[in-house]
Amino acid sequence: MKKILDWKKYAEAARRVVAEGCVLVENKDNVLPLKKGTKVAVFGRIQHNYYKSGTGSGGMVNVSDIYGITDGLKNSARVKVDEELENVYLEWEKENPFEVGIGWGQEPWCQKEMPVSKELASDCASRDDAAVIIIGRTAGEDKDNLETEGSWYLTATEKEMIKNVSEAFEKTCIVFNTGNIVDMNFVKEFNVKSVLYAWQGGMVGGLGVSDILTGIESPSGKLTDTIACSIKDYPSSANFGSLKDNVYAEDIYVGYRYFESAAKDKVLYPFGFGLSYTDFEINAGDFEFDNSGNLPRVKFDVKVKNTGKVSGKEVVQIYVKQPQGKLGKPALVLADFKKTSLLKKGKTAKLNFEFDISRIRSFDDTGVTGNIDSFVCEEGTYEIFAGNSVRNISKIGEFTLDELIVIEKVSDALKPVVSFDRMKAVLDKNTNTISFENEKVDAAAPYQNRHRNENLSELDNFTERTDLDQDVLSVIKTLSDEELSCIVRGEGMGSPKVTAGTAAAFGGVSKSMNDKGIPCCCCTDGPSGIRMDSGAQAFSLPNGTCQACTFNPELVKDLYEFTGWEMVYNKIDILLGPGINLRRHPLNGRNFEYFSEDPYVTGVFATANILGLHSAGVTGSLKHFCCNNQEAGRWVSNSVVSARALREIYLPGFEMAVKNGADVIMTSYGSVNSMWTSGNYDLVTMILRKDWGFTGIVMTDWWAMTNDEGKEPVRFNIAQNVRAQNDLYMVVPDAAENSHNDNTLTALSAGELTRTELLRSAYNTVLFLKKSHAQARLENRDIEVIIKNRKKTAMDGATDKIEYFETYDGLSIPLDHVDTSRGKSYSFGIVTKDKHFYRMELVGKTGDNDLAQVNVSVSYNGVNVAVLCWNGTHGAYEAKGLTMDRPLSRNTVLNLYFAQSGLTLKEFKITKVKDNE
Repeated sequence: MKKILDWKKYAEAARRVVAEGCVLVENKDNVLPLKKGTKVAVFGRIQHNYYKSGTGSGGMVNVSDIYGITDGLKNSARVKVDEELENVYLEWEKENPFEVGIGWGQEPWCQKEMPVSKELASDCASRDDAAVIIIGRTAGEDKDNLETEGSWYLTATEKEMIKNVSEAFEKTCIVFNTGNIVDMNFVKEFNVKSVLYAWQGGMVGGLGVSDILTGIESPSGKLTDTIACSIKDYPSSANFGSLKDNVYAEDIYVGYRYFESAAKDKVLYPFGFGLSYTDFEINAGDFEFDNSGNLPRVKFDVKVKNTGKVSGKEVVQIYVKQPQGKLGKPALVLADFKKTSLLKKGKTAKLNFEFDISRIRSFDDTGVTGNIDSFVCEEGTYEIFAGNSVRNISKIGEFTLDELIVIEKVSDALKPVVSFDRMKAVLDKNTNTISFENEKVDAAAPYQNRHRNENLSELDNFTERTDLDQDVLSVIKTLSDEELSCIVRGEGMGSPKVTAGTAAAFGGVSKSMNDKGIPCCCCTDGPSGIRMDSGAQAFSLPNGTCQACTFNPELVKDLYEFTGWEMVYNKIDILLGPGINLRRHPLNGRNFEYFSEDPYVTGVFATANILGLHSAGVTGSLKHFCCNNQEAGRWVSNSVVSARALREIYLPGFEMAVKNGADVIMTSYGSVNSMWTSGNYDLVTMILRKDWGFTGIVMTDWWAMTNDEGKEPVRFNIAQNVRAQNDLYMVVPDAAENSHNDNTLTALSAGELTRTELLRSAYNTVLFLKKSHAQARLENRDIEVIIKNRKKTAMDGATDKIEYFETYDGLSIPLDHVDTSRGKSYSFGIVTKDKHFYRMELVGKTGDNDLAQVNVSVSYNGVNVAVLCWNGTHGAYEAKGLTMDRPLSRNTVLNLYFAQSGLTLKEFKITKVKDNE
């Protein structure tokens, strides 16, 4: 079977997501859209250094092209970009190059900005009609934003640029190429007329942004965060960044749940807000409360009319005001949303809504309602509102519950083992206003080991169960203890057993298991597209912020179907994403991967990602499970959080995706309530598998630490992972070798881990593999994907069939067969089990021209490390090389790119220089 992946349609789908994800928060005097023929001056050095994503593993996608915002404006042919000003920037950038940083995640949050004088601004204004200022920010894995200039705040140079340009131009728009929100007080300070959040749009981001700026599309994106007046106004600020115990004292009052309850005056731009180039009128239709079924339901429709002058889309958001009851509630909770199709001026759309009261449930973790560890809806009146932001809503109906309804009783799991005070909403009945008081959360006694021991008997006769897949059981029964200890280890990074340069191989990672029909599965990063450290190129996707701000899950689902087929093409089975933690605080560096401060929005877009991938028979790994809400101290920080906050806002996004078919979960690095998540029995077995019915696989984050209850965390505590039913430890250099001496077999022999628990994880893994493309590849029945309309690059085919060579002291690899024509590329792999420093040399010859410059770019796991140059060698072979400043990785992919023809290669030599001490 063959499948055609049309790269052009893939890019068009991403471009639509970018356009619909742009959020217009200011547009006084109709600065936007730029009219056809407008002469535009583009300011800001990010016009040539577009941020396609944030930093870290979630952003390391090799691409053939990146279309920035200036590129998009030029390609639109609708406006005229001031090339004289652009050349000023290009000349300045020669002396002020983009700073990439040194090492992992060391790129600065923002780049040095070119000063814009009043004279330069005025000069441009004399010949141009409008100005666009592009401001860029990055952050990412292991790198939170900071409450400093150049991160949360604008720099002095940026402010001066905004001031001078805004004063010189009648029409100025500021575009934010960022992963998340920033301080917005400058709008009032400089009387800024137009501001567009364009986020990070992947490789075609600038094209989608240009569609909004030039009016090809009317903006329809909405904020999935609340933008407050000050960073201090966010209630999580008091504890954000703690490197030890990070107390979630704000409890469920995150984002608009807090601000709309008792701090409305602290908001600059509310949740769900976003302007359009047209106007809409939203009116309620029929409303029905149906109390005849298992759970009461509401059914209603909302009519949306385009009353403006151009076509556009609108997002209708449904909020519910609940009775405060005994638990205390936020003033409003988002219950649903829908986006219209494109409405022409004067046209009306009717949107139908229906949901039961489980959508607005609350969690009782203390028993104050008489229903401890239960989701409930308390008695009282529930008011339903519809509008286009949390602030612009109108009441459309209400219903009353005469008595409390228990929605669901769940396990007594994952409660804090230290006491702390949390916020609780209290209603003043005289003024009908909400305020907050402190409520003590009592500490629970240690329970993880107790819960595991209470449930061990469920594993009796595990391999004889008739309700399980009998084919899978027959396979795992044949596995030896050594094979069982191997199948719970993922292998990587860059395992030669799967696609070169990917994050991990797992499953049939030994020959014996391969011989028993267990395939080797491939997974790789991530939330912004496929990362391959071989240098192979892939499609870079719009970031999570942009996706969610579309409020259009169908559009995002369609995009991820393309990504799914791209994965099949590259023989990748699991994409390590989406990231779906809640945006508890605006400074979280990984917010660019995540969707929202709201759990419902998060769950909807997590589901869209997964269902899109499932359309191609591949999947994604929901991460990071759970409470990875800051990057500072992510290895060691302990999130102290109530069961109510977990169940009501931090876990529902995961739960929704799981109940819609998600089949892979990645746990986080840190600890939740004193137990590191990778070995957290309550999280992985009690909640995920028992309460939610999850039957897929769970993996650790890469090189995660795990602790036994009451003890400090260590790496390679795989026994505790397996006890918790975290099926895969990610990663080890060679899964069959146990080079890190993990404790799987020793714990088994000591009776601290049962063989049945290992069999259980093996069952989960093999059951997953049975349904995967990996199984089809092993049986030579997989789908062939053919990509069309993709621009040819030097890397095409270079890494498809990489040969690996093993070395200890050194080796020589013949290269006389390699095509060194201009634009060609060649890749090969090196496997080393010991950490030595090496010198690498490439031996080649050229002709008689002494002035010839024949260059070869050398890349190491996707990162360029050298450019080697031969001048005229008169037919004699010469060695060119470098001594590596670090030991080789266990599995290394080297790529040679030939910039000019004329080189004849003989060999590649690698020589040990010294041992790593």
